[in-house]
Amino acid sequence: MSDQEEPEKPRAASGGTSDPKDQNPRDQKGAKDQKGAKGAKGSGDAKQGDQAADDTPQGGGDDAEERDQPQTAWAARRDLIDHSPRSMNVGDRSRFGGGLVGHDQHGVSGGRVTGDVIMGSKTEIHYAIPGLSAPASASGEVPRIVLERLAETFVADEEYMAGLLERLRADRVLVLSGARFTGRHTAALMLLHRLDADPVRTLMRDTSPASLADGSSAEDKARGYLVSDLATRRDRPLCEPHLLAAKERLVEQDAYLVITVGPTAVLEDVPKVEWRPPSAAEVLGAHVRTRTDEATAAKLLDLPDVVAFLEHDHQLREVAAFAAQLGRYAAGEVAADAIAQFSLISLESQVQEWFEEDERAIHLRDKAFLVALAAFDGGPYALTAELSDLLYRFLQETENPTRVPEVPVFGTHIGKRLQLARATRYEEDEHTEWGPVAQQKARFLDERASLVLLRELWTGHPSARPALINWLRRLADDGRPLVRTRAASTVAILARTDLPSAMALVIEVWATSKLFRHRLVAVNSLTLAHLIDTPNIPRILDDWCEGDDERRRWVGVRSYGLIGSERPEQALAALRKAVRRLYDNDQDLYADDDRKDLDHEIGRELAEAVGLLLLSSAEERVLSELRQHLDDDRAVRDLTLAGFVNACGRTEGDERYGMPLVLDWYARAVAAGSASSYGIPHLWRAALADLRTTRPALDVLKAWVLIADRATATEWALAALLPALVATPEDHQRLSHLLRTMSGEDGKPPPLVAARLLTTLPIR
Repeated sequence: MSDQEEPEKPRAASGGTSDPKDQNPRDQKGAKDQKGAKGAKGSGDAKQGDQAADDTPQGGGDDAEERDQPQTAWAARRDLIDHSPRSMNVGDRSRFGGGLVGHDQHGVSGGRVTGDVIMGSKTEIHYAIPGLSAPASASGEVPRIVLERLAETFVADEEYMAGLLERLRADRVLVLSGARFTGRHTAALMLLHRLDADPVRTLMRDTSPASLADGSSAEDKARGYLVSDLATRRDRPLCEPHLLAAKERLVEQDAYLVITVGPTAVLEDVPKVEWRPPSAAEVLGAHVRTRTDEATAAKLLDLPDVVAFLEHDHQLREVAAFAAQLGRYAAGEVAADAIAQFSLISLESQVQEWFEEDERAIHLRDKAFLVALAAFDGGPYALTAELSDLLYRFLQETENPTRVPEVPVFGTHIGKRLQLARATRYEEDEHTEWGPVAQQKARFLDERASLVLLRELWTGHPSARPALINWLRRLADDGRPLVRTRAASTVAILARTDLPSAMALVIEVWATSKLFRHRLVAVNSLTLAHLIDTPNIPRILDDWCEGDDERRRWVGVRSYGLIGSERPEQALAALRKAVRRLYDNDQDLYADDDRKDLDHEIGRELAEAVGLLLLSSAEERVLSELRQHLDDDRAVRDLTLAGFVNACGRTEGDERYGMPLVLDWYARAVAAGSASSYGIPHLWRAALADLRTTRPALDVLKAWVLIADRATATEWALAALLPALVATPEDHQRLSHLLRTMSGEDGKPPPLVAARLLTTLPIR
C-alpha cells in the first residue's frame, strides 16, 4: 500500500510495511505519507464524521488519492497478524482465516484475556487496598505497636538490609530511592526500628528540603524521623548541604532520618540507595503465615487462584491486601470468587488511580503515554513515545482550546517512565518489509493492563473521547502498517466496551471513507472486535454486504474473508449475494483493469475473500461449498474460480519459492484420503477450461513448475496432481503445451523439471 509518511519523519523500520510484491507498482517509490485527514479535530459527532469520511490527507488532493492504492487482502492479512497486540492472541489459533504456513495455523483468537476483562461492564466489587489513593503523609508519631506488627511480616534480603543499617548508623541520614508501592516506606520504618530509634516521627512530604534540619527541636524526644516520598521540584531540589545540616542536628540529638524518594525526584549531589524490594511470593507467604497456622498457609498458597495471582505483576500493597483476603477466605468470611477476582480488581483500581486528579496525580503527558502504551503494548518504545506526544497535544487542546499545545523535547527518562507505567523494556525483532529488525520494545508487565486501561478511558472519562478520536484518525493515516493495525486493535477494544459509540464515532467514519487505508482500518477494527467476542459483528457485515453503500460493502466483503472461517457457509452465502449484486449492476470480476470505480475494487475483493477462506482452518467446508455452488450462475462461477486461482498463487511464508499452499494441501489430502483430493483437481480442471480463468490458471501452474525446479517436495506433489487434471484431450493438450513451451526464469531455456513432469500426463 502506498501510504506516505509525514515529510519530516523518515519511514521507521519499527513499523514495518507490507511486502512490495503485494503492492501496486506505484506504491514502491517510498514516498512520504501525508498528514491526518482534514477535520480530524472535533468531538466526533455525526456532522464531523460525515466530513471526515470524504476528506483527503492534508496536502493531498487528487495526487494523494492516486497514491492511496489498495493492498491485497493477503498482504493486509499478514500485516494484521504481524502487528496485532499480544492480548488478542494473534497467531495462536485459526479463528482468523489462518493460512496453512508450515502446516501450522496462523490466526487470531480471542477470549484468553478479554473474557474476564472486558466482558460487559467493569467489576463493581472493590476491596480496600492499602495505600491506594492515600492522602499525603501527615506528621505524627508512629505507635510502637504498629512497628512491631510491621516487623512480623517484613521480609527483605538480610545482607542488603544489614548494609543499609550500617550506612544509616554511620551517616545518620539515608535517602532510599524506589518506585511507589514497592515496600520502601515499610523498609524505612524497619531500618529505624532495628536501630532502636524510638519513638519514630513522620514528617510531611512537602517539608522543604532546606528545613529538614529544623524537623526536630530540643524538646522533641523522637530518635527516628521519616519523610516518605519527599516532594521536590526543579526550583526546590534536595541538595547535599540540606543533608549535612540535618546530620549535624541528628548527631546532637542521637537520632536518625530516612527519606524515601521516587524515581523522578530532583536531587543534586545527594547519595542515594536503590531499594531492592522482596518478591511478591515472599511477602504473601509472610503475611499469610501471620494470619493462620503453617498447614493452612501452605494449602492457601497452593490454590490455583493464588498461583495465578502471583503470575501477574502486583505491587506489594496489593499482595498485602490479597493476604488479608486469603485470611478471610480461610475463616469462611468470603467465597472462592473473591480470591479469583482479586487480581483483576487490583488492576482496575490501579488504572483508576492513574487517571485520578489529586495532588499526587501523574502528569497529563504521562497519562498520554499510558494510553499510547495500551494501544502499542509490545511495540517499539520510540514509536510509542512519539505517538504518545501526539495524543498529549490533542489532550491539551481538549483541556484548553485557546492554549498552544506544548511538548517538551526532552522528558522523563525511559526507565522512570516505564517504572511509573509498571512496564518493562526488552529487545525483540519487529517485522518489516526488509525482514526482521531488532527493536527496543515496551510492554505492560500485566498483559491485561492495556484492555482494562482502554476500557476505563472510554467509559470512565468520556471527556477524553474527542482527543482520543482525533488521535486514532491520525493513526489511521500513518504510513506504517503497525501504527494502522494498532489503531484498529484499539478501536476493537472500544467497540467491545461500547459498540454503538465506537461504530458511530470511528468505525463508520472509516468505512465510508473514499481512502482505501481508512476502509482497511475499519476492516481490521471489525475483524479484531469479532475475535474478542464483540456481539453482532457478523450481523453488521451481512447488512453492509447487502446494503447500497458501496464502500461499506467493500469493508464487509474483506472482513468476511478474515473471519468467515468461523461460519463459512454463511460467509460464502453473503459473498455470493454481493457478487450477484455486482453483476446486476453490469459489472463483473473481469472488468477492465484500468477502471478505477469501486465496483471493480469490490469484484477483486470478492475473489480475494474466497481465496482467504480456502486457506483458512475451514478449508474442507469451504472447498465443499464452492464445488456445490460452482454452476449456480455465471456470477458465482466467476467468483469461485477467481477465488480458487487466487488461493493457488499463495506460497508458504509468502516466499517466492515456498511450497504452494494449495499444492501442499492436495498432497496431504491424498495421503489422508480426504475429499479434498478430489475437490482440488475438480476446481483446477474448471479453472483451466473456463476462458476467463485459463490464462491466470496456466500462469500459476508455470510458477509452480519453476518452484518445483528448486524443491523436490514441490515436484513430487505436482507430479501427483497433474494426472488428475487431465480428463479430456483438451486438458492434455493444454498442459502438455505449457510444459513443452514454457521458458525458464529471465528467458532461460525450459527447466529440466518440465520435461519430467510432462511424462506424468496420461494420454486421452
